[in-house]
Amino acid sequence: MNFNIQPNSFKLPTIQFRANNTISNNSKNKESELERNPKQDSFEMSIGYVNDTHGQTNNMMRILSGIKGDLKLSAGDNDIGDEKNKAVHRATMKFLDIAGITATALGNHELDTTQEDLIDSLDDFKGDVLAANFKKELIEDEDQDEVKELGRAHLENSLKSSKVVEVNGEKIGLVGASPIDMFDRLTHPNYHTDCTVDALEDSIDDIQDEVDKLREHGINKIILLSHLGKAKDQILAQNTDGIDVIVGGHTHELIKDIKEGENLLYSKSGEPVIMTEAGRDGSYFGKLNVTFDKDGVITKAQNNLGETRLFHKNMINQYVFDEIMGKPEKVGFIKQAPPPPTTLIEENPHANFVCDAMKEEMGADIGVWNNGGIRNFFHEGVIDSRDIKDIAPFFDRMSLAEVSEKTLVDMFKATVKTTYTSHGNKPGLIAVSGLNYTVSPKKAELTAMNFVDKNGKEIPIDINNPRADKMYKVATDEFMMSAGADYAVLAPHDKCLEIRPYDKDVLTCEYIKHLDKPIVINQTGRIKFED
Repeated sequence: MNFNIQPNSFKLPTIQFRANNTISNNSKNKESELERNPKQDSFEMSIGYVNDTHGQTNNMMRILSGIKGDLKLSAGDNDIGDEKNKAVHRATMKFLDIAGITATALGNHELDTTQEDLIDSLDDFKGDVLAANFKKELIEDEDQDEVKELGRAHLENSLKSSKVVEVNGEKIGLVGASPIDMFDRLTHPNYHTDCTVDALEDSIDDIQDEVDKLREHGINKIILLSHLGKAKDQILAQNTDGIDVIVGGHTHELIKDIKEGENLLYSKSGEPVIMTEAGRDGSYFGKLNVTFDKDGVITKAQNNLGETRLFHKNMINQYVFDEIMGKPEKVGFIKQAPPPPTTLIEENPHANFVCDAMKEEMGADIGVWNNGGIRNFFHEGVIDSRDIKDIAPFFDRMSLAEVSEKTLVDMFKATVKTTYTSHGNKPGLIAVSGLNYTVSPKKAELTAMNFVDKNGKEIPIDINNPRADKMYKVATDEFMMSAGADYAVLAPHDKCLEIRPYDKDVLTCEYIKHLDKPIVINQTGRIKFED
């Protein structure tokens, strides 16, 4: 079956969506029933979808104002992975429920809390969590001391491999898939050492088995909710039969159009498979319109993305979030803010501003933060404590330590090398205050570094011979200071001068209030790039 792609677009009541594509069947080798009698034999439906919302409650409020679809689905990573912030877990599940999400994939961030806490938060979600390739040991077979200590529970009872829903009189099959690298991504992997995710080849078999079961029951329209990531979704689409749509996530791709060879692929039997993915942090959400023929083969499709920031918050449900999380406090006004970066290998002025807050409020010489830790950005206008919590959602206490010049330089060297040799995936360049540095992307090397004193004077640091006896007071969060976060450990807990009982969102709120003026986010030029 051959497909030609033709541009198309439509308007929702409040916003013009981005350019989209329509797929039309122009096969000369086979005349379909749809082409002979489309009204009698076709079935049309729309799928509203989200992925990787990461507990961004303000974006969730906006998505509630715009998400549409006969069937609404999530590809997982709905939450942020903060084990201590149960209010955000509950708010996230309430969002899924209010939005009418029927099912979600099990992403890696869903497992950043204990199994007991995850099951507890799922009480606020009436839909299903799907993961065909996820396996868990029986509680009865585990060490009971570990079960109690690590908060393990009968998680398998809260998960399904697949489910069947009815849309406009037609039965639709749903299958879920968790990421192959799930346990490399968890904040607290020890909570889930009794769990495994099958390797890619075995995961494909797991998914195909579920699809075959659905097809045996006469279901010929099947959607995969996948947190495998785009590249693995492409492999899976071409090595299975029976999947029509893959609602994807995990790799934070922004798929705006339908492009043959990218997100329009063909199954082993040659039938079309449409893939979607709507970026990260709830910045976008999608609506996929599809038309099936009487055999359940897609003959027409249209993919639409809505940019979340262009929608107003759904104030009807504001009280629900306020009841769960508390009413946010207005802390300041952002006069100017640039667009956020889209990769971990760009300078992030939003993260740099938080580093300024760390340095000043902690009385440090230097503030550092991993770019992967920032999950939203400052927006122009009034900003409140919930906005800032969305920017810095993870609960990691503020830490202050004396760090040698050598330790600091060694960490930056290792970070730059790993970041560029991993093609920018992990761990990402470091946001800074009180420092600037130069990198060579081509060589994957740190090439220069300067300490910036309180007067703005740049003092060169000899990166080839950094001093072990030269000490700086460094402020960051507890995770980056002592746990590593794929970075070298700056200082163990017992060497920290101070560990404060709050996170950087609280500190940043205080910093903005202390500035007591409209804020301009323009903290750039702290990372330079050569080559």
